[in-house]
Parts: sequence; structure tokens; C-alpha cells
Amino acid sequence: MRDFLDVSASLTGRRWVGPSTDLIRQAEFLVQQTGLPLALCQTLARRGVEPSEAESFLEPKLKDLLPDPLSLKDMGTAAERFLRGVKAGEKIAVFADYDVDGGTSAALLITWLRQMGRPATLYIPDRIDEGYGPNEPAMADLAKDHDLIICVDCGTLSHDAIAAAVGADVIVLDHHLGGETLPECVAVVNPNRQDESGDLAHLCAASVVFLMLVEAGRQLRAEDVRGPDLMAMLDLVALATVADVAPLIGVNRALVRQGLKIMARRGRIGLRALADVARMDTAPTSYSLGFLLGPRINAGGRIGAADLGARLLSTEDPNEAQALAERLDALNTERREIENNVRVEALAQAESLGENAPLIWAAGDGWHPGVVGIVASRLKEATNRPSVVIGFDEDGIGKGSGRSVSGVDLGASIQRLAAEGLLVKGGGHKMAAGLTVTRENLVPAMDRLAELLAKQGAGEIGPSDLKLDGMLMPGAAQIDLINRLEAAGPFGASAPAPRFAFPDCVIHFVKRVGESHLKVSFSDGTGPRIDAICFGAFDGPIGPAIERHGGKRFHLAGRLEVNIWGGRQSPQLRLEDAAEA
Repeated sequence: MRDFLDVSASLTGRRWVGPSTDLIRQAEFLVQQTGLPLALCQTLARRGVEPSEAESFLEPKLKDLLPDPLSLKDMGTAAERFLRGVKAGEKIAVFADYDVDGGTSAALLITWLRQMGRPATLYIPDRIDEGYGPNEPAMADLAKDHDLIICVDCGTLSHDAIAAAVGADVIVLDHHLGGETLPECVAVVNPNRQDESGDLAHLCAASVVFLMLVEAGRQLRAEDVRGPDLMAMLDLVALATVADVAPLIGVNRALVRQGLKIMARRGRIGLRALADVARMDTAPTSYSLGFLLGPRINAGGRIGAADLGARLLSTEDPNEAQALAERLDALNTERREIENNVRVEALAQAESLGENAPLIWAAGDGWHPGVVGIVASRLKEATNRPSVVIGFDEDGIGKGSGRSVSGVDLGASIQRLAAEGLLVKGGGHKMAAGLTVTRENLVPAMDRLAELLAKQGAGEIGPSDLKLDGMLMPGAAQIDLINRLEAAGPFGASAPAPRFAFPDCVIHFVKRVGESHLKVSFSDGTGPRIDAICFGAFDGPIGPAIERHGGKRFHLAGRLEVNIWGGRQSPQLRLEDAAEA
């Protein structure tokens, strides 16, 4: 395939790749059949949308896409046992993971139970002291005082911990990869159980909890009892789906689309307070969830008190919401500082492995386990390779996190290492996984992991290409077009936002913003100008090259967005790459 605009090596060293001939033809056919703008049809063609499906795709309806909850194994049993506990006034505990998916899952259950007049106990383990998932002491203690324990976003592999919950029933609502056997409990509802079809494998844990509540509501209606309004809780499901990087396909897309509408009403006290401290002054988008709200909620589990996020999402006290939001915002700032220190050391180690290694990994003493996952993401983005980062404590036990690239199943490989005894424990998804390893097993485990990933082709992946949906002239980048492109969203994992190239542009204005960002005004030389913002431009080659352009013309590439300043809307390019024309 010919390089798009003949860019074989951009300022960031990437090759630009445009749509294939088949995609171009499909986009043109969509224009003819639907009358929609070409730029929008290019986005729809990439998503595989046929002309007859365009209208329903642009206006997805949850009622058409929501799966039958009973299509998941153990769902009927889980909902029935849950309702039996509610009706009998049993003491119910919610054991949740410490990330956004776990916090939102817990908040869903706590909110639902509160509206039914039933309190619930929240338990979230400390990341450092207890680690991920149920542990035997915590489950045994909860079982002493509770009749029912619901494990959310965890529990599928926790055989011994669940067995320790003597005297209490346990329900697991999870989405992590299951093993060959399931723990002995009332129900394990998990689309990633090995005996599931895999049709719903893309659901996050909060979506599994939501489906259980849908089934509970259906059972209540059969008894002429009205349950809580589940549609009002979709803001939590949307937040979890985006923050957990679940693919925005099928029902996930509809859940996030509807959840964003609910969130825009600012009815949830905790999210409203968090949005305010994050200085969100526009309607929420998937970007807001993934980069503004999600990291702040995660900050509690990473370096603060593990339950802060779930408490914020479920509180009904405005004063408590404000205090929790401010604390999470402060912790997020602290988290960024810790992350930066680890990232510098990890990148230095990663460079020694070579850019063609099937696995990029780094390990260090005292690296905070709350940031290793974020740093692993940074390594993956920098190298386009599966990456693992591990922090060791004083006892020589390393807790790590990994991130993968498309087409390479990291979770299954990590789980295999645990089965082979090279890891103390490990598991996760295709794209993300966690592990615990002893110092003496570090190198053998990473060598074995690299071997397994190489068999999946990880060592043959080339530099990350910049994929473009097409070409636009600055004059075509109008507010109406950007709004119509947004209708093809929400955008995120497995559904990247449309990215366009603006060819042969004249740079009219350049300004450094802060220490590393770049503000630019450009045009095609004859038509109207458009602004662009490039975050982190001076951390790489884009900022210096454009700042000292000397009259040179550039091809510019990025994603269109609406910029709001002083109540005025204007089109803006979020600049991601550039090449001399």
C-alpha cells in the first residue's frame, strides 16, 4: 500500500496509512446511498457499517442491543439469590476491586440496595497490603457478620478465599479470564468463563452487574414490585466501560452513549463534584471519562485509601462528595509525580532490551505498585510492544502490571506462567494483566513470557503506523461536520476517533503553551484558518520543528474537536503528527 501523502517517516517517525481501495469505494457508496458527508462515511466504512445500517448505527438504541441477562451462565441463580437476600433483610457485603470498574460496580449495587431500603457493607482491599481480589482473612471476617457476599470485578480465580467465607453465600460478578475450574459458590457470572460462548467477552464488570440488576428487576416485576430506575445508573456503566478500556462495540457503544447523556444531567452528586474539581466545563465525552474522571477515581486505589472512589460514586451527601473529590484530585496529582519518576527509570531499562524484543519489561525496587500499570501503558505506546512493569518490595516480592497490543493475548500468557509456577499469581484480559513474582523468578518468568508472546507474533510487529480515515481541507472543518462525526461515536478502545490529514498547510501562528504544549493556526494558503493544539509537542520533535518552521509547509494529522472558549465554539485540530510537505 502506498504511503498516504507519501509520508513514509513523519516527524515522529511513523508511516502514514490511508484507507484501502475497498474502504474508499465503500465510503463513496455510503455517500451515494445515504447522502451523508464523505468524512462521516469514511468513518462508517471503517466500522463496517452498511448503508441500510447507517441510521441505526448513528442512533443506537439500548433496547435493541442489550443482551438477555440469562444468556450468561448462573445469571438466573445469582439474581434470585440476590433478591432473596434483599427481601429477607439479610446483611449484604460488596467486595470490590480497587479500580474504576470495581468502584462503579460496587456503587451500582450500593445505590440499588439503598433505593430498596437495604444498606450494604463496602469492602475494597488495600492494593499494597492485600493485593488484588478476595483474600482469605477478609472473606472470613466478612462471613462472620454477613449472610451474602457479592464479589465484583474479582473472584473468578479466588478458590481458597471464597472457601474461607464460611457461613455466608458468595456471588461472583466478574469479567476477568476464568480458569479450568470455578470457585465453589452460589454463582459465578462472567462472560469470560471458559464455558461461555465469548459473545459478551467485551463487557466490563459494571456491565455484568448492570445485567444482573436488569434480571433482578425483571423478577421483581413478575411479582408486581417496582425496582429502582436502572437507566439513571448508566452513567456508572459508561464510566467503567471507558476507564477499563473495554472495546466500544455492540452493546458497549450503546451503554456509553446513553450513559453520557445521563452524566450530562449532573444528577449524581459524586460525579458532579469530581467533574467540577477536574474543571470539566463541557458536556462529558468518552475522553472526559478516560482521561479526566477515570484517573482521579483510580488515584484512591493506586496511592490512597482504596475505597475513596466507590464512596464518592455512591454518596448522597454533597459535603462528603466535595471532600472526597478534592482528596482524589490531590492524590491524582501526587500519582502523576510518582509515575513520572518510575517512567524515566523504566524507559531507560526498556531501551536496553532492543526495539525488536517481543516483550518490553522493567523492574525496580520500591516502585509503587499503584503506578506500574500506567507506566506499562507508556512503554507499550512508546514501543508498540507488550510491556510489563514490576515493583519489588523489601521482601523481594514483585507486583507488576502489563499492557498488550492488538492481536496479542497477554492475559492468557500470564495465566499460563502462573500455572507453570513461575509466578506467585497472575491473570487478566487480552490487553491488560497483573502478576506477582519473586525476585529469583523474575528473569525466568520474563524470558518465558517473551517466548509465549513471540509465538503470537509480538516480535514481528513493526513500528506503529498512523492510520488516517482520509484527507480534509481546513475550510471543510466546520462545527456541523464535527458534530456529525461525533454521532459515529463514542470513540475509544476498538473504535478510534476519526483521524484526518490536512495537506500542504501554511503555518500562520505558533505559540508555546505551558512547558510542552503547542498552539498553531494554519490554512491551505488561500482559505480560512483553523487552530490546532498539540499536547506534549515539545516532549518530542513536533514542537521544535513547527516552532522553527521558517516558512516551510507541513502535512498535519489529527482528530477534530470543538473548542469552547469564552462561550464561543470553534473547530480545532488535536494535532498528533506532522510531516514536511
